[in-house]
Amino acid sequence: MSTKILAVEDDELIRTAVRLALEDEGWEVEESASGEEALTAFTRAPADVVLIDIMLPGINGFDVCRSIRRISDVPIVMVTARVDTHDVVAGLEAGADDYLTKPFAPKELSARIRALLRRVRTSEAGTRHFVFGDLEIFPEEGVVKVRDAEVHLTKTEFRLLVELGSSPGRVLSREILLDQVWGHGYFGDGRLVDVHVRRLRTKIEPDPANPRHVITVRGLGYKLQG
Repeated sequence: MSTKILAVEDDELIRTAVRLALEDEGWEVEESASGEEALTAFTRAPADVVLIDIMLPGINGFDVCRSIRRISDVPIVMVTARVDTHDVVAGLEAGADDYLTKPFAPKELSARIRALLRRVRTSEAGTRHFVFGDLEIFPEEGVVKVRDAEVHLTKTEFRLLVELGSSPGRVLSREILLDQVWGHGYFGDGRLVDVHVRRLRTKIEPDPANPRHVITVRGLGYKLQG
């Protein structure tokens, strides 16, 4: 079956251009002009990747992202017309895996989607079971447990945790994590890593404000410990 992408964009010209560019890559594209339409479409037939413009009529892109994230860990890319740190961080905090700033080149969009799909489909076969105190990571099964209770993570959060768990106690820089987890250049934009670490801590740490497992090493990066 072909990869299905849901493109949520209220500007018809942009939406059509995105659809044509993605169809040229061989992907199936479903278009939605509003947040309400997108949620109906996704509920009816979930996509493999979702592109969401932040500025939508009615339900905005942030709320669409949150609504989809409550029912699915599908890769989500937020699209913003403003180079605004608040918009970018808010989109990631809402549950997005990645973001793009308009205007963007079709090749960049395609590269981002291919990277997301590679992360989803890459097998972790042969990776051992990690234990960090009350935190357990099962890479082959895609399972994380805290105090024997299974914790739901998005695919990107899980990949980030596995990457940190693969080098216990070692400090991994934001640049290394961007390369290993996201798989393409971000020109030193560490916000993706920082926001995903914050989200991860809310799920695996007893006290996210005073983490025991995912530790910040100021000026260097992050490490995972028991």
